[in-house]
Amino acid sequence: MALTGRTALISALGALFVGLLLPSWTGILTVQLILLIAILCDLALAAPVRKLQFTRTGDTFVRLGENAQVSLALTNPDRRALRARVRDAWPPSSFPPDADLAASRHDLHVPASERRRITTTLHPTRRGDHHAVRVTVRSYGPLGLAARQGSHQVPWTVRALPPFTSRKHLPAKLARLRELDGRTSILSRGEGTEFDSLRDYAPGDDTRSIDWRATARQGTVAVRTWRPERDRHILLVLETGRTSAGRVGDTPRLDAAMDAALLLAALASRAGDRVDLLAYGRRVRASVRGRTVRDVLPALTDALAPLEPELVETDARGLTAAMQRNAPRRSLIVLFTGLDAAPMEEALLPLLPALTKRNELLIASVADPRIEEMAASRHTPAAVYAAAAAEQARAERRRTADRLRRHGITVVDSTPSSLAPDVADAYLALKAAGRL
Repeated sequence: MALTGRTALISALGALFVGLLLPSWTGILTVQLILLIAILCDLALAAPVRKLQFTRTGDTFVRLGENAQVSLALTNPDRRALRARVRDAWPPSSFPPDADLAASRHDLHVPASERRRITTTLHPTRRGDHHAVRVTVRSYGPLGLAARQGSHQVPWTVRALPPFTSRKHLPAKLARLRELDGRTSILSRGEGTEFDSLRDYAPGDDTRSIDWRATARQGTVAVRTWRPERDRHILLVLETGRTSAGRVGDTPRLDAAMDAALLLAALASRAGDRVDLLAYGRRVRASVRGRTVRDVLPALTDALAPLEPELVETDARGLTAAMQRNAPRRSLIVLFTGLDAAPMEEALLPLLPALTKRNELLIASVADPRIEEMAASRHTPAAVYAAAAAEQARAERRRTADRLRRHGITVVDSTPSSLAPDVADAYLALKAAGRL
């Protein structure tokens, strides 16, 4: 049971009436007895809450930063009309800050044996699954003095997917891919490329591409054109240990790595390559394998949505073993991890040569733009000390990257806003060079 503000107001007026006209115990008891009877009658006339029936419909997936609509149908099977306030409760992260109170509350009037539908608009601020908590109904009587209150469990889940902000770069990368694929005048030739077609020789063509048999058959000099190989295997690996939990700006490093992985997956699948995913900390956190071109991007997005960093040190041996199991033949392995000197040089670097023997390895790391700002600012003594620390951090990252490159590993070290297009460019460069 819940009392309303109207009850408090009437009680205050009753106290004033007693104090002015009937200042006695008899007056107090008379006023309170009348108010109590009115409250009990109001409760008796209010529609029951326990008998209400609920069904849900609406969105089950939404990209982070967008709105999701979840509808709740409420059926009143009683003979009394329902005058109610309904709270459709969700976790705080399902709404923008300070907006959940207004967004989750609805005033409702449901006549006897009828149904009404209310819609709650969610705007998730975090990735992952958002579960409906409960539906609380406060049923008011006709006098508006008191209300019956009860809660119901009406399960529903909305999964907030990664925002994939880097998809704005996809058209430009696809245009570059079409150039590499021989659909424009630019044709590439390199080790490991596939034969595409024959055409007449033009001045400036590489004489090594002349097809002498076709030349003898046609009577004119013919050259072979090539295109990058298709059906290559791309393994995207996200390291989800403590280094991925570090925040760069407002988001963890893992989120920037996810965005870059989605752009690369979209580009590689359009190029005819097969894309798999592995997320690993001290165990396999997520895995996507064997998906078709149509299914790979939705599958990756769905698998990455609930993934959060673990505040533990990554098991480097387990990570390399998992990569070897998921890349049984020559593959391009794209490892999203940090370039911090200690965990990279002491744990992971000694194990990488086993991967580079038969695979092409690309390591992508998220750089902090704040380091660049600190290195450039030297206006005060404190800023000079900060710039020195920033230069030391940059030197350590460059030294680690140089050691990786000496092992034949491609390294991309970029800020969150540049990581996705830079990784895509590195993939296209490897494809153009015939290294996949």
